[in-house]
Amino acid sequence: MSINPNIAELASLLAEPSRATILTSLMDGRFHTASELALMTGITPQTASFHLSKLIEGQLITFEKHGRHRYYQLANTDIASMLESFLTISAPPKVRSLRQSTQVQLLREARTCYDHLAGKLGVDLTDSMLANQYITTGDTEFVITAKGETFFTHFGIDLPVLKRKRRSFSHACLDWSERRHHLGGALGQGLMNHLFDIGWIVRVPSIRAVKVTELGTTGLHTVFDL
Repeated sequence: MSINPNIAELASLLAEPSRATILTSLMDGRFHTASELALMTGITPQTASFHLSKLIEGQLITFEKHGRHRYYQLANTDIASMLESFLTISAPPKVRSLRQSTQVQLLREARTCYDHLAGKLGVDLTDSMLANQYITTGDTEFVITAKGETFFTHFGIDLPVLKRKRRSFSHACLDWSERRHHLGGALGQGLMNHLFDIGWIVRVPSIRAVKVTELGTTGLHTVFDL
């Protein structure tokens, strides 16, 4: 008997294209309603509700109810990491329109990987922090250095708060488009949130891409030499 017979059940959930699209849409780390996810996926709200029920049953997503609406999110960071790993080994999407081509390019340039930055921007930031010896490579995580502790503190990131979170602190996440590692974990989340807060990056509506602002272009060059 298989020691993990539920893997077939998990595979069946991921094998349905609409459910796979819903899951990747939720990798922006935010809550979404069934109607929003239906629009992103190109299916009816009723069909989306059916698939969302299956994903909840499979413990891949959770929801919060506020008034008449349910707001859905990935169950945890482990699910996001699993999905990112699948994206890494999956064939590139077939581009069928100029709009889709633009969206794919935006995602490759900079996007959210659940709660941290990914794409070329995420990898470039990680490379910069490695080159400046703010972090060093470990087995499955990056290791923050004494120089890095000083840098992140002066940059405005509250390291003690991030270290108290009950999760990986500086996970090395394999980027599906760059095929290299970017900074994840609590530190990656803290860095991304800070860049949003200071106006260096903004979200691109409807997809999980992010865009560097004019202020961010100057700041990233000055602080990270990007």
